[in-house]
Amino acid sequence: MSQSTSSHLFPGVPLALGSAVLFGASAPATKLLLGAIDPWMLAGVLYLGAGIGLGVVQVIRAAIGLGSAEAPLRRADLPWLAIVVLFGGVLGPLMLVFGLSLTSAASGSLLLNLEGLMTMGIAWLVFRENVDKRLLLGATAVLAGAVVLSWQGQGASLDIGGILIAGACLAWGIDNNLTRKLSSADPVQIATIKGLVAGATNILLAFLLGARFPSGGILAAGGLAGFLGIGVSLVMFMLALRHLGAARTGAYFSLAPFIGALLSLVIFNDALTLQLVIAGALMAFGLWLHVAERHEHEHVHEPLEHEHAHVHDTHHQHAHDGPVAEPHSHWHRHEPVAHSHPHYPDLHHRHRHG
Repeated sequence: MSQSTSSHLFPGVPLALGSAVLFGASAPATKLLLGAIDPWMLAGVLYLGAGIGLGVVQVIRAAIGLGSAEAPLRRADLPWLAIVVLFGGVLGPLMLVFGLSLTSAASGSLLLNLEGLMTMGIAWLVFRENVDKRLLLGATAVLAGAVVLSWQGQGASLDIGGILIAGACLAWGIDNNLTRKLSSADPVQIATIKGLVAGATNILLAFLLGARFPSGGILAAGGLAGFLGIGVSLVMFMLALRHLGAARTGAYFSLAPFIGALLSLVIFNDALTLQLVIAGALMAFGLWLHVAERHEHEHVHEPLEHEHAHVHDTHHQHAHDGPVAEPHSHWHRHEPVAHSHPHYPDLHHRHRHG
């Protein structure tokens, strides 16, 4: 990534916001389908739609000769991929479904806002990403907006169901942070595997609990919603991780519930409530704080060898054998360099901060 382009916000911020928009849009689409399909079966169809859809994209891309500039998954990536699929595609959905069955919808809606908080907390406390006061204030405003949006006059209960939903949010927070370990590899390939495994797991469990397979029309609609709202959204989320790190990507992604609420106004003719206006104002304030953030200091890049899609910028000054297209991917070495420029905790800026 080049931090010396027109803005240090590009392309990470648009990718993170695009991911939030697609995921948020999947909420009202999912609501339209819920009356005709078992919820657990729907979760499986959504994930499977993501995996199959992205798999078709890869096949078409190869068939028409469009080679990917992305780095392929390597053997060393497989343990991380297995953990990501386990936490994000299996444990998270399982705890969510059981949690929702054991607590109120109002409590579950509020507790789901913990995912953004978990993602940022793990990135800050475990992976030592830079999180300054502006980012914390912005994330607090976005989280407060999400809480206001999902508030139904009842508090979040701490029953077994609530604990399971909080556990699901923790699993997704771990997933979001560990996915950063894979963010240099092909995001389409990773999202395809995750979608196929999570989708097959959830559909199998749905069958074991007595659910029936949906009609062809419902299956196609759910698959399309999953392809866009989970598959393409996940690819954009992973690309954003390269440029922003887990804390900031998670903070932007927390806007997804507001996107879904806005679309519900149009699709279901919902009323524009004071609750929605207050939530929108809080989230807009948080978004402004994030966009206006400018993190810059003198820093040193240690020698680093890795592979990822890149163009030749200030972090990629190395020779090649033969002509090279941009962007491209190959195993390369970064020599030590000291400089100062605006940056986020991306692939080349993962140094620790006090």
